[in-house]
Amino acid sequence: TMRRQIADALPAEPLAPQHRTPCENGMAGGYPCDKVDLLEFLPLSQIGGASGANDIWGWTHAASGREFALVGLTSGTAFVEITDPEAPVYLGRLPTHTSNSTWRDIKTYSDHAFIVSEAGGHGLQVFDLAELLAVATPPVTFAESGFYAGFGNAHNLVVDEATGFAYAVGTGTCSGGLHMVNLQTPASPVGAGCFAADGYTHDAQCVLYQGPDADYAGHEVCFASNEDTVTLIDVTDKGAPAQISRTPYPGRGYTHQGWLTEDRAHFLVDDELDEQNLGHNTWTYVWDVRDLDSPQLLGHFESPVAAIDHNQYVVGDYSFQANYRSGLRILHLGDLDAPGGPEIEQVGFFDIYPTSDSANFNGAWSVYPYFPSGVVVVSGIEQGLFVLQPRLCSPPLAPIELVATPDGDHQIALAWSGSGTPGATFTLERAQGGCTGVFDEIASGLAAPSYADTGASGQVTYGYRVVEKDPSGLCASPVSACVETATTGVCTAPPLFAGLTSATTPATSWCTVRLEWSPGAAACGGPVSYD
Repeated sequence: TMRRQIADALPAEPLAPQHRTPCENGMAGGYPCDKVDLLEFLPLSQIGGASGANDIWGWTHAASGREFALVGLTSGTAFVEITDPEAPVYLGRLPTHTSNSTWRDIKTYSDHAFIVSEAGGHGLQVFDLAELLAVATPPVTFAESGFYAGFGNAHNLVVDEATGFAYAVGTGTCSGGLHMVNLQTPASPVGAGCFAADGYTHDAQCVLYQGPDADYAGHEVCFASNEDTVTLIDVTDKGAPAQISRTPYPGRGYTHQGWLTEDRAHFLVDDELDEQNLGHNTWTYVWDVRDLDSPQLLGHFESPVAAIDHNQYVVGDYSFQANYRSGLRILHLGDLDAPGGPEIEQVGFFDIYPTSDSANFNGAWSVYPYFPSGVVVVSGIEQGLFVLQPRLCSPPLAPIELVATPDGDHQIALAWSGSGTPGATFTLERAQGGCTGVFDEIASGLAAPSYADTGASGQVTYGYRVVEKDPSGLCASPVSACVETATTGVCTAPPLFAGLTSATTPATSWCTVRLEWSPGAAACGGPVSYD
């Protein structure tokens, strides 16, 4: 994959910054998009001037809530404050430990950043992120806060924040497998062990396991992407790590990276070479890992475009993917165990490489979707830093138990049950003539699951239904079941009228328009006239 990436390498694009641009009609400032707004774009020239970007990670200062993007560059690591995501501030750069490299990887633990690179002799850089809080006149050049020399080059770095251990992979040690490092004293990392039994590991996710497989509850387990297999390793005992399983799969090109669903039941894998080798669109492989001793491939999701997938991270029911030339892709994870195969839907995207979605190594390198603000950052190899705002939601369930009760002349009392989510609101719709009629909105933004309709006509049947919206207001539930009722009082309802059905000009007539409509129906009896 390194050779293919180098072959596709392009110079940094001479791009200008771009400011807040909503995604409207499928575009945001020249970038194809769907449900993802551009908040800010900083080109490489404004975040250190390197010849290219690579990995990206994030850090949130817990006490203040300030948010920072950590951007890997060919020449080092850039730090950008995005607390105001529409006015990010480039704070400065930590230079590479040795030489420049296309590959750099960054993770965080205990308010420190840990950085590796494919540059020879680079080792593990440590940087105290608290320094970012005190920068008065940016940009500045930062210095390392610590260093670990137990390996030279590394391709990726995995950190389990629950245990305080890092796992450098793709090094010249441990046959390229897991080189284990204790980070519990962040400025002074200490070597802790080695797993070499399955050779080279390209990337991994290591977790203090709490999942469906009770045999491994409380163990530390690494889910490794090992070039041609998904390999699971028990690393609880750093001196004697044990391979749990090693599973190849059909169609594999290069098992690149993967991430667990939050319930630990499934592992999503991106293969970096299957698109080029086999000619299909982007595939996301879905594994059932409820039994760690025997993972099962359930199937795959195929993207509508041909780009190579590179890195993905799961938040709730969504996978945020950086897929090279197709940019950020957001997948909603439905029923992954469905009999017909995993149910996955693309629900949003932001294409940072508008000229092509082909299977080449340009565009989005990685994505970080874990900021509490919901802002997502993406690193573009030739472009720079994209600060984005997805407009996604998980639809509430339809409200239930809707009841409509006559409550005096011209009044109908309505009540129902919603999700109970703080900040959710309701929209009420009414149809004259009952549930088969045409519904119109009569109230919106209702905070409570009740409403008094004081504008109802007497002697007329109405249908009612209600919709719940999530706190963002972007996502609505299906409509509730409809209920009907009528109240007392004078009939004041207008006739039911569907409007014009046609407007024509007779061929032999000048200055004449012929209008036609279906007859209206009087709600209160008596004749209907037309104006």
